Amino acid sequence: MASELIFRGHDSPPVSHAYSPKPPKPWLTVARPIHYMLREQRLVFTFIGIAIATVIFTLRPSPTPHAPITYPYISSELTQQHPSTYQNGHLTTGFGTGSVGKIPLGLKRKGLRIVVTGGAGFVGSHLVDRLMSRGDSVIVVDNFFTGRKENVMHHFGNPRFELIRHDVVEPILLEVDQIFHLACPASPVHYKHNPTNVVGTLNMLGLAKRVGARFLLTSTSEVYGDPLQHPQVETYWGNVNPIGVRSCYDEGKRTAETLTMDYHRGAGVEARIARIFNTYGPRMCIDDGRVVSNFVAQALRKEPLTVYGDGKQTRSFQYVSDLVEGLMRLMEGEHVGPFNLGNPGEFTMLELAQVVQETIDPNAKIEFRPNTEDDPHKRKPDITKAKELLGWEPKVPLRKGLPMMVSDFRRRVFGDHKEVASSA
Repeated sequence: MASELIFRGHDSPPVSHAYSPKPPKPWLTVARPIHYMLREQRLVFTFIGIAIATVIFTLRPSPTPHAPITYPYISSELTQQHPSTYQNGHLTTGFGTGSVGKIPLGLKRKGLRIVVTGGAGFVGSHLVDRLMSRGDSVIVVDNFFTGRKENVMHHFGNPRFELIRHDVVEPILLEVDQIFHLACPASPVHYKHNPTNVVGTLNMLGLAKRVGARFLLTSTSEVYGDPLQHPQVETYWGNVNPIGVRSCYDEGKRTAETLTMDYHRGAGVEARIARIFNTYGPRMCIDDGRVVSNFVAQALRKEPLTVYGDGKQTRSFQYVSDLVEGLMRLMEGEHVGPFNLGNPGEFTMLELAQVVQETIDPNAKIEFRPNTEDDPHKRKPDITKAKELLGWEPKVPLRKGLPMMVSDFRRRVFGDHKEVASSA
């Protein structure tokens, strides 16, 4: 039988103790932070801390930059000609009109990831130096047909530098922002032995299309052939022998320009085209068959300077630092081109030989030989377009640039490190 508990008497029934929440206060979430900041003058101390931090960041000195790359053959004359590029014999970290000094907080330039094909060669290695000093990450792709590992060895160990031994006639997959395509034998000795540059250009254009990189083609003044117009402007179509001994290079570069413009118009590739005229400077191949390196090497070895034909052919010679400046301005600019990059100062071969005699050996003899086939009679760039649209023109005259090249050649020919050390 179930039992039942019944309250009797005057005792009140038990009271329930269930929890009942208080109604929410609408301004509690706003009032609590305000009350916390006003308590014990916390707001005053916050403003004082902000003021102290502002004074410290305003008055503190600029951070010490990484040690610059020193080049013993950069003279004081060159630093005066390129104040935006060189400072106290060192490559600066800026571009264009110079950016040496304190960089405002939040405005530091983000480094790019750049591939330079042929980056171990003469021009390519100087371009790599500029890009590295600017703070970019650089990938050099080179098969060392004409390039030398010694040209880029000073970057080994830098985490922003990579070197890949690869021939661009075979495809390669990389993730980059910009492509400087310099890979191509440029001297008659080399391009006659390996007469191809079209396939490599096609592969690098394909890479630029896939990854959305900006592409710069280094073409040549040889696209003008033996010109009938003097000086040569970019709108001149040229006078080229399509089946001559030099046509593998001349027509190869013309085809490369065609491919570049087709990819630009049809595939939307950001393209730039530079037509490079005769360039000289340190790190040139000593025996590559080009006139400046031939004359310098022959004069140092006490050999006669070989002049082909009557020596009245004309050429224009630009120092390599001028060319690198032009290439970087073209890549960073908004104009496709093509642009002539060269020094409009015109010299006959005999005049060049005389400058080499004055620089190295006044007693050097000149020896005349039969002229080579399809050798252009005149070559001089019209650089009006580069002046107006890129703000570029060469700064280093031949008589100032040649001694720096001679110092480099003397060291490599004779192993003479004394002169290089003294110039440093």
